[in-house]
Amino acid sequence: MPFNMIDYKLLNIATGRIFDDQGWTLTDPDYQNPSLIRTIYKNKKLENPAGRTDIYKYSCWLPVKRFLNGSAPTVTFKSSKLASVLKTDNLYISFSGYWPEAGAAMTTCSFKETEAYSVCGRLDKDNGKVMVVASAGNTARAFAKVCSDNHIPLLIVVPQENLDALWFSSPVDDCVKLICTPKGTDYYDAIDLSSKICSSGLFFEEGGAKNVARRDGMGTTVLSAVSEIGEIPHYYFQAIGSGTGTIAAWEANLRLIKDGRFGSRKMKLFPSQNIPFIPMYDAWKIGSRELLPCDTEDARIRALGIASKVLSNRKPPYSVPGGLFDALKDTDGDVEIVTNDECYAACELFEKTEGIDIHPAAGVALASLINCLNSGKVQRDKILMLNITGGGEKRFKSENEVFMLAPDLTIDNSLDKNVISRVAENLFR
Repeated sequence: MPFNMIDYKLLNIATGRIFDDQGWTLTDPDYQNPSLIRTIYKNKKLENPAGRTDIYKYSCWLPVKRFLNGSAPTVTFKSSKLASVLKTDNLYISFSGYWPEAGAAMTTCSFKETEAYSVCGRLDKDNGKVMVVASAGNTARAFAKVCSDNHIPLLIVVPQENLDALWFSSPVDDCVKLICTPKGTDYYDAIDLSSKICSSGLFFEEGGAKNVARRDGMGTTVLSAVSEIGEIPHYYFQAIGSGTGTIAAWEANLRLIKDGRFGSRKMKLFPSQNIPFIPMYDAWKIGSRELLPCDTEDARIRALGIASKVLSNRKPPYSVPGGLFDALKDTDGDVEIVTNDECYAACELFEKTEGIDIHPAAGVALASLINCLNSGKVQRDKILMLNITGGGEKRFKSENEVFMLAPDLTIDNSLDKNVISRVAENLFR
């Protein structure tokens, strides 16, 4: 099927300047201070003229240059079983993962596939360089799958503690390489190491929250929900590590308002963190745009102590213009916190009622929804969107052979960046 180029511009959130995308623009080149940029699409209507059934059915609002093989969209449905237990009438579950009966076919069992297919679709084919992705696990799995299936060179950097997340439904192509940081390190250490690797001209950073393709890909979860519901929900629940998914939900919401067919409502955002790692909650509750100062080692220990290790970003896009702080302010949202025990109980409840296992991060989101319903913070008769960001992994592994990806190298990021980049280059020679 022929690809029609997506027409869009980029917006500097801090200044309002609109400019062209040079192909892999992550920041406004004319603005020296930190600020997220945002896509402004020429097409203001959510449309799927080609009748696609994969994630590219939302391509009118994805900054992609090509369609890649193997993608599956988020599936949204109105809950009856879980909703009955929670005594709420309009609970919509947006499920990203593996659940054949519900039509969910993400074989990595994570909504990180929405990011990977959008980001990799933004890439120029055969650009001669290697993309670098730092991850706590799920993102690495998703990008490795997409790049392996589509022969895109990729280097992923993951903490040793999270290597068990790197399982796949088939052996990974040799175009994908893996470096891990040593035992006792966390996601922040992986980010730091990836930055040093990118000092080499062979590599370029994927960009994380700065990459508009990543955020717009994540935003397809909201597009899935609104397409099913027919209107914008009142409340949105998701667990956060960086908060990028919640920022993406806010941005998708703003586009839907401009579409005009789904109402003018702004969803009240309820992102949630996993105790004891709650830096954004701590800052938000005292009204601070800046994250509070913390001891590095204490933060690392807290990050390693949560049920959902993927929620352990120590450098999230919270303060930056267009980041989570602004999203919460604009939507009158709030940050929730959930204990490990509440997370595990929520996971058990979801599997018991809906019939499929979910990831701990999704359990954090559900637990925060339960707490908000019980406290009266959320009205039970309003439209609730619960973003289940990963599920069906237990089911998938019980039905399929899985293959683990072993690290090609373990590198201490305290080494000189020139040494690190040279070592990384050798993997692709």
